[in-house]
Amino acid sequence: MNLADTEFATLASLVHHHAQFEPDRIALIEGERRLDYAGLDGKMDLVVAALQREGVGPGRTVAICAAASIEYAVVFLGALRAGAAVAPLAMGSTAIALNAMLQDCAASVLFLDAAAAAVLQGPRVDAAPEGPEPMRVSLDGCAVGTALQNWLAAPGEQARPVEIAPEAAFNIIYSSGTTGAPKGIVQSHAMRWAHVRRGARYAYSAQAVTLLSTPLYSNTTLVVFVPTLAFGGTVVLSPKFDAAGYLTLAQQHRITHTMLVPVQYQRLLAHPDFDRHDLSAFRVKFATSAPFSAALKADVLKRWPGQLIEFYGMTEGGGTCILEAHAFPDKLHTVGQPAEGHDIRLIDEAGREVPFGGAGEVVGHSPSMMTGYLNQPDKTRDAQWFDATGKRFIRTGDIGRFDAQGFLTLLDRRKDMIISGGFNVYPSDIETVLREHPAVADAAVVGAASTRWGETPVAFVVLRAAAAGEAAGAAPAAADLLHWANSRLAKLQRLHSVELIAELPRSAIGKVLKRELRDRLADVD
Repeated sequence: MNLADTEFATLASLVHHHAQFEPDRIALIEGERRLDYAGLDGKMDLVVAALQREGVGPGRTVAICAAASIEYAVVFLGALRAGAAVAPLAMGSTAIALNAMLQDCAASVLFLDAAAAAVLQGPRVDAAPEGPEPMRVSLDGCAVGTALQNWLAAPGEQARPVEIAPEAAFNIIYSSGTTGAPKGIVQSHAMRWAHVRRGARYAYSAQAVTLLSTPLYSNTTLVVFVPTLAFGGTVVLSPKFDAAGYLTLAQQHRITHTMLVPVQYQRLLAHPDFDRHDLSAFRVKFATSAPFSAALKADVLKRWPGQLIEFYGMTEGGGTCILEAHAFPDKLHTVGQPAEGHDIRLIDEAGREVPFGGAGEVVGHSPSMMTGYLNQPDKTRDAQWFDATGKRFIRTGDIGRFDAQGFLTLLDRRKDMIISGGFNVYPSDIETVLREHPAVADAAVVGAASTRWGETPVAFVVLRAAAAGEAAGAAPAAADLLHWANSRLAKLQRLHSVELIAELPRSAIGKVLKRELRDRLADVD
């Protein structure tokens, strides 16, 4: 099947196509386990038949909360074939948050493992949930609900075919909640199809072998999971990331594609055995979800074979920028140019487009846009901006500036911008300076409340000496770093203080949780 000439196809139908023409090709690998396309297609049909037995189909939702596994992938894909939307839920959520998400998406069935079951035993909201709770099906045989093998339809039980429209919901991904309560982001089959259509450009094919080391509940992961299977390639599942294990899998399976967040690149390149591994099979490495420093990109390009491509965008969709770092080594400080067919603009606080050269909030329009936030029309409305013609854009909350070649440089998150003495101070500019110090492994800058300035910058710094286990005496003191940084910063950017920290708090996909850092601060003079 030539996907470039196909107007629309569902992921489930493409899996069936591969099962018909190359049934023995391996689709999924987890540890020593393998599942070929014929086996995957057959198991998906058993999921469909079981869901139909439970009355679950188009317009309904199933939820999954578990570590990545072959069973997870089978259930996800089977639910899609049944026409249901999939709500993959974050393992790191609290019991209160998980139950709130289950209630919000009205999941008919919850697929979970022992770890998720343990979380759900924790404290819950006081009010009883509205409506029936979802049926629970255990993916790993834990003693919660019905075991998957017992729940699946019997072999040979026929699943009824389901027609799926492009605009039908593919998944409901809940935001990380780092900026407030999680919101259900509804994405359509058409949006995922747009990701598949661009796949040929990134060397996806039946020979692609993609290593996943980010969680399956994340859009970050689905961006590579979906096209790999759509093109008939192989997905290697790694339930938990660690640098040594990743490098072993990459060499063992001759990995060609991967998606990693910047902190994972940082940890891999810092591993003492990195350069001893054979990574020559890599064709494309992707990055997204968090700021990716120019110095780290340059190190990846120097030491790791294959292309390096950074995606900048949001789970909500809207506009995407793409930096082909290997092709533009002089633009590593940017997040690239708008993707083909994507319209990226900058607006000011009043919602007016800023003139060229000015900084403004990034808004975007593309074929890959969320339908909206589930059950939250007010938040959907707040996330949108319309131009004078009525064209719909999604607001990112990021502040950026375009250069003369159309490359976008991100200055900071609008919510993270520090207003000191009435002037805008961008933490990312200060963080860039701090990372130039040879002893600094990582840094994050937040605003502390100040009676004199309104807000003033404070830096949290992770030292390389601490990360490498060197003698503490070799590390600079916080006061020395403060003096070093302030001697290089503009007057308005100067730090009030530097706090040394063992590790920056991060979400599961590598975003620094600046709200947690702000909570550590007291007001300053």
